[in-house]
Amino acid sequence: MTGPLDGTLVVDLTRALAGPHAGMMLGDLGARVIKVENPGSGDDTRGWGPPFVDPPEGGRESTYFLSTNKNKESITLDLKDEADKATLTELLRRADVLLENFRPGTLARLGFGTDVLAELNPRLVTLAISGFGHDGPEGGRAGYDQIAQGEAGLMSLTGSGPDDPQRVGVPIGDLLAGMYGAYGVLAALLERERTGRGQVVRTSLLAAVVGVHAFQGTAWTVAGKVGHAQGNHHPSIAPYGLFHCADGGSVQLSCGSESLWRRLCTEFGLDAEADGLATNGERVGNRQRVIELLEGAFAGIEAEALLARLSAAGVPAGKVRTIDEVYGWDQALSQGLLVDVEHQTLGAVQLPGPPLRFFAPSAEGETETTRREHTAPPVLGADGDAIRAWLASSSAGVAQPAEDDVEDGHAT
Repeated sequence: MTGPLDGTLVVDLTRALAGPHAGMMLGDLGARVIKVENPGSGDDTRGWGPPFVDPPEGGRESTYFLSTNKNKESITLDLKDEADKATLTELLRRADVLLENFRPGTLARLGFGTDVLAELNPRLVTLAISGFGHDGPEGGRAGYDQIAQGEAGLMSLTGSGPDDPQRVGVPIGDLLAGMYGAYGVLAALLERERTGRGQVVRTSLLAAVVGVHAFQGTAWTVAGKVGHAQGNHHPSIAPYGLFHCADGGSVQLSCGSESLWRRLCTEFGLDAEADGLATNGERVGNRQRVIELLEGAFAGIEAEALLARLSAAGVPAGKVRTIDEVYGWDQALSQGLLVDVEHQTLGAVQLPGPPLRFFAPSAEGETETTRREHTAPPVLGADGDAIRAWLASSSAGVAQPAEDDVEDGHAT
């Protein structure tokens, strides 16, 4: 149960969040991920905090770094030093995947442009993540999550209203770029099985955020309607959002169909066919009236009692949990969303678990094959000696495409 990417070697040159998140996703799936860091300081996120945790033996660990670097090894290399560049070269000869999120052109200036990489290892799949794309009129811009959230339109859709743009509470542009990047890597590895050749996969924070515009994107491209932030209620479905109740608590509910609307009205003694409320389109047009109607009906009911009534009526609903409540929730725990690891300086710690589970079908049903054993994020340079020893004792073993598979320098 080592994961579907067992035997895949990933060299991770990335820092901060987007690239490291992609690397962690591949590591969670069983790949061997070797994280290359700057000597002395390491990944930028090692210094991002508070919060920090102080190990008993001294030093300081950033919880930010811990969030996105489990299931990796760490080696420190100065890519301007010839000996360290030679070590990276040997890693790349053996690698299946290279991850990088330098500004466009930086890797080439360091001596590892795409032409050099293709010569070193024609089977190498490279993921390059940038802020706004590697080309185009603004391709060289530095990428930071909140700037990308604003530039890509997400902040205009998030907040209490059109005049209150808000960032999402996590660096969602970075995380999405990492997710899209890992998805692209897997597609390129699959194609390599047919062609024998690797390729470069590119994505950006801009592309990742635009990639999840969903109905807000087509509202503009097809219907010419510009969406705006409108708080905790859906722009195209009503009722669908957050409602307040008696004890100062709140409950979220969703009526995504007319049958659910009728169930809700029956439970709380409301007229489902009232003028202006009979169809979803009418309710969206009269959203504030719907909100006021339901908050009036819920005003004398405490949150837990309201959730129980909604559940009994078959209306989808839920509470707004704090982060600590999520990690104490038996349903989240049942899904493997909290894992135990042993950290080199912190000892036993718990980390958020991977979001995927795997099952093998059998005559008796299913057997779960999800990876269960995880390694803690490494301290800086923890695996450098072991990695160098492995390089010294192993041959690169890079497979070349067969001669009759190559036409005009490309695999057919």
